[in-house]
Amino acid sequence: MFELLSSKIENAIKTLKGQGRITEINIASTIKEIRRALISADVQYNVAKNLTNKIKEKALGQNILIAVSPGQLLIKIVNEELSKLMGGIKSDINLSKSFSTILIVGLQGSGKTTFSAKLAYYLKNKNKEVLLTTCDIYRPAAIEQLKVLSENIGVSIYLENNNKNVIQIVKNAINYAKLNNKEIVIIDTAGRLSIDNYMMQEIYNLKSILNPSEILFIVDSMTGQDAVITAKLFNDKIDFDGIVLTKLDGDTRGGAALSIRSIVNKPIKFISRGEKMDSLDIFYPDRMSRRILGMSDVLSFVEKAEKIYSEASSKEINKKLLNNKFNFNDLLTQIGRIKKMGGVKDLYKMIFGSNKISKDNINEDIFQDFEVIIKSMTKKEKLNPEILNGSRRTRIASGSGKSIQQVNNLVTKFHSMCAMIKKGKKNKTLKNKMSIFNKFIGENKN
Repeated sequence: MFELLSSKIENAIKTLKGQGRITEINIASTIKEIRRALISADVQYNVAKNLTNKIKEKALGQNILIAVSPGQLLIKIVNEELSKLMGGIKSDINLSKSFSTILIVGLQGSGKTTFSAKLAYYLKNKNKEVLLTTCDIYRPAAIEQLKVLSENIGVSIYLENNNKNVIQIVKNAINYAKLNNKEIVIIDTAGRLSIDNYMMQEIYNLKSILNPSEILFIVDSMTGQDAVITAKLFNDKIDFDGIVLTKLDGDTRGGAALSIRSIVNKPIKFISRGEKMDSLDIFYPDRMSRRILGMSDVLSFVEKAEKIYSEASSKEINKKLLNNKFNFNDLLTQIGRIKKMGGVKDLYKMIFGSNKISKDNINEDIFQDFEVIIKSMTKKEKLNPEILNGSRRTRIASGSGKSIQQVNNLVTKFHSMCAMIKKGKKNKTLKNKMSIFNKFIGENKN
């Protein structure tokens, strides 16, 4: 989402390279370019202006250390100010009570129903007893959509097909939840325009009568500045508690994420990408700032890995590696787990930062290629990688539709990775672990 903004800010800061210190003169053009980059990314003008003024003021007041260049110092300052702009620290949803209700509101088509199911799945994985319900009596497919999603994630749902009283539906759902020992009720509401007085009054009445623990406003990131304006109008009416940015995987300039916090003065609590139920993340302003600036986000990578890898499976892998028993079946399993964490390029960005990415050296289909090759091996070959001689590799290449060079590339990487991991047992630094990942997915031109 932020690729264009990242490259423009990076180019702006490059103008300070070769400078011995930051002065009023040499920083003026850099600040101007950063402001232009923000505005072109659809950041509200006054927000962009205030942000760059703070960056300039802070930069001119800094003493340059011998070991730090002006460009490096400015990146640090921009990172700090971007993080502050988006809230500074993460903000959790309010689940302090033994029984909580979460009201999901927003425009039509913003992704409320999908998010409701994602949030239910997220809370279920935290061992919470969750109930989903909807009071959208206007969209015919709303009830069926939520029903299908709830079945997919294994979460209880309360539905009423014929009742047209929105408040009564929600009251009934809450009573049902309490009778069935549920801790949290997530209420999906109908999409509504801020100019629709009847619908806005309906959501206001819902809030007043139910007094929910949390009201989350869903923002479609694709709508740009319109999202900021709409958020303000909704907040003026119902005073919601937090914001959720959806469709962050879309073709959007990202300005809403940077503007909305300062305009509405409400925290962004979650970010959502795609339709998969596990594609929901807590919003960390500092991590998002680092990613905008092309810096690494190792913490997010580690958290994703922890969701996929259990301690027991990690010990089993380590034992096999130390005893030279790690084989292509094991590699196939690991590839499946890594794919659940996201695309190769996204993972690479988190680990090394987008500034370290060379598009020529990253093959998004690398894991798919590896899977096809491994699946073309015999059972014996998968269990005994050392027997893959020239004739076997030629047969595997023919059977998989890949070149002999691609097969050789996989086998070479497999043995190299095993050796590096085994050697790495004596060097458990993060740098060493990242170099193993780079060795496996980088430099894949074949």
